[in-house]
Amino acid sequence: MSNIINASLVKPKPLWRQWFDRIRNLSWTWRITWFYLSAMLFLPLVAMFAKAGSEGWSKFWEVAASPIALSTYDVTFTTSLITALINGVFGTAIAWVLVRYDFPGKRIIDASIDLPFALPTSVAGLTLATVYSDNGWIGSLFAPLGIKIAFTRLGVGMAMLFISLPFIVRTVQPVLMELERDIEEAAWCLGASEWQTFRQVILPPLLPSILTGMALGFSRAVGEYGSTVIISSNTPFKDLIAPVLVFQRLEEYDYAGATIIGVVLLGISLVLLVGINILQAWGQRYEK
Repeated sequence: MSNIINASLVKPKPLWRQWFDRIRNLSWTWRITWFYLSAMLFLPLVAMFAKAGSEGWSKFWEVAASPIALSTYDVTFTTSLITALINGVFGTAIAWVLVRYDFPGKRIIDASIDLPFALPTSVAGLTLATVYSDNGWIGSLFAPLGIKIAFTRLGVGMAMLFISLPFIVRTVQPVLMELERDIEEAAWCLGASEWQTFRQVILPPLLPSILTGMALGFSRAVGEYGSTVIISSNTPFKDLIAPVLVFQRLEEYDYAGATIIGVVLLGISLVLLVGINILQAWGQRYEK
């Protein structure tokens, strides 16, 4: 009876003390991981949201919903979506060729797919601007038709296509390598055409990886700066993208405006990240 009374008189530890005890019992790997994530990810995000929130809701809405900001959102996200859809088709076709066919120079082409990962984005933008300008190798072919590529919104799309292509190819390629050819041959033996075999046998297991690659490429294109700032004219209401607008605000010492636009981009990116995780979970469930 005395033990019960003594136990009831013991005060529970404060919440901060409970958290401290838990952290103290963690291994060194856990401590290093949380310290690194806090310093490199969590604290900067909290600081960004705090800076944007300190301006007040009216100021936040004024900057985030200004005409020039809405225009950059349209250019950024619409162009990124279109390029993701285009790369979803052609990236899948390239992955199919690299997996299913043997030809001279295959290894060189396969290695060149990763070039946008290794190439500095500013160098990529300079190269694309040179090739697609009115005097460039490709741009000169379209200039007589009245089609201007470089320093327009179309040039922004070309830069986004270039930097996001590897995501689709490298996401689809491993899934294609694991597909069994016996299933396709069985479908042919049962009288299925090539299109029916692709649509009913090959496409279903490929679809989760295609969607995941498109989502990753879309996210990469949204945050692209180095190549797009060179190949576009950066004209408001024409081809100005949101990351460039953030940099312009910083050059004007408008740190609040740059932070608010950055928070809007961050919020949309977080939504995209959740979507990517859902697609990956769906793909893993489908494989099981």
